[in-house]
Amino acid sequence: MKLKVYRGTSLMSENTLLDLPTGLVSFFMDQHEPRTPAIAVASGQFIYIYKNLRPYFKFTLPTLEVNPLEQDVWSQAKEDMIDPMSLKEMLEGIRDKADIALSVRSLKFLMLDPQEAEAFVHLHKQQPIRRQTVITCISTLKKNMADEDAVSCLVIGTESKDVYVLDPEAFTILSKMSLPSAPTLMDVTGQFDVEFRITVACRNGNIYILRRESPKPKYCIELTSHPVGLVRVGKNVVVGCAQETLQGYTQKGKKLWTVYLPAPVTAMGLMDHHGRGFQAVLVGLANSEVHLYRDKNLVSTVKTPDVVTSICFGRYGREEGTLIMTTKGGGLMVKILKRTAVFEDRDMAPGPPLAQSIRLNVPKKTKLYVDQTMRERENAVAMHRAFQMDLSRLRLAVARAYVKALESSLTPMSSSLSEPLKMNAVVQGLGPSFKLTLNLQNTATCHPVMNLAVSFLYDQTLYSMRNAFFQVPLLVPGLNYPIDTFVECLTDKGISDIIKVFVLREGKSAPLLTAHINMPVSEGLALS
Repeated sequence: MKLKVYRGTSLMSENTLLDLPTGLVSFFMDQHEPRTPAIAVASGQFIYIYKNLRPYFKFTLPTLEVNPLEQDVWSQAKEDMIDPMSLKEMLEGIRDKADIALSVRSLKFLMLDPQEAEAFVHLHKQQPIRRQTVITCISTLKKNMADEDAVSCLVIGTESKDVYVLDPEAFTILSKMSLPSAPTLMDVTGQFDVEFRITVACRNGNIYILRRESPKPKYCIELTSHPVGLVRVGKNVVVGCAQETLQGYTQKGKKLWTVYLPAPVTAMGLMDHHGRGFQAVLVGLANSEVHLYRDKNLVSTVKTPDVVTSICFGRYGREEGTLIMTTKGGGLMVKILKRTAVFEDRDMAPGPPLAQSIRLNVPKKTKLYVDQTMRERENAVAMHRAFQMDLSRLRLAVARAYVKALESSLTPMSSSLSEPLKMNAVVQGLGPSFKLTLNLQNTATCHPVMNLAVSFLYDQTLYSMRNAFFQVPLLVPGLNYPIDTFVECLTDKGISDIIKVFVLREGKSAPLLTAHINMPVSEGLALS
């Protein structure tokens, strides 16, 4: 739990934090010279402000309303009017029915064993009840100017489903907005005194857009899976989802496109190169790659030695195009964009590829083509009727052949109507020895099949089998069970026959499944 500051790639300073950080931003909090940004670190219920790399201020989130029923119950416990077991039963009833959540003290008390409850109540009953939330995400919002060094407000999302906008100088709450679920990701654009939009991805899998003078969300984007990354590019919102997809939406929630990724998303960031007027989305993947997308088109791919966990693009020192990444193993990588780098137009152009707009070299119309076209126009009805007649005859022939195959079981694959079974047979070898493999499968969803046997019926003058009867083990749903046997051809006349396969249930004579296997001609005996 440390805040480390690097100059170049060398560690410059290190500060110890009291709790695990959930977010870090840099912002200008005043107009004083020299223009030095401050660092805000969100950790637990606090925001630690560092100025000139030294601790400057600590902001604490306001306490939440305590459930009056919970307050009354603890007051009774304080006066020794109820015992710890009665206190636990009453708190459990409040937790299940009340709209206001219980405090951390009550939740911890409900988790304790009965022998520890009395000591816990004696230790805490004299202290006032406080209900505190924690910070889940943090960002910045320009106050009244759009310049890079303009004064910015802090925007924080909390576990209590609230979004606060803080004054950069007095650190008072300028605005409070509510969400249907706890926020996890946030992207902010605009100016607080003019107009702004706060795009928030929440834990319920939806994205909400908050606007100025609106205490509740203006728009809602419902996703098919939970968001793991959120970047706003212009007026569009690009979301990385848990199902390995990258999706683009308008700010009103209309879906524009979807890109399927080769691996899960681990980090996302905006690439905004002001010198070239180029904007794209950087996507870190679990396969140790970073993809660069402009709209839905892949522009570039960067290989990394480890999985990227966070990513940032911008000015670093004198270099305007610098990409800084941290990795899963604790590494820090700095990459600088080449000044001669060219982003190909064919990758960046939205819509169909450029090759689609190239005219084909179509040959000129010949006299034969013109005569054929005139004949089709004059006899269109008769040609259509003839086509429909031939198509109907073809369908009828296919249906008859299919019914015949089902009735005689001539196909190598068979299925049962009474039992959830499927079987197919495979014959391997050139002869005179063949390997016959039966694949049995239970097609049920959750019920196993047991007490089955497999029997073979064949012409004993033509073939001999090592095992003509098998006991089938218990068939677990979804698994394939191969049964192997060997068939020996006894004739040298170059003829073959059908081997019948029956799947039976023990104690019953009627087969559950039947298949006929057409054995190939034994080439080994024919050649000899």
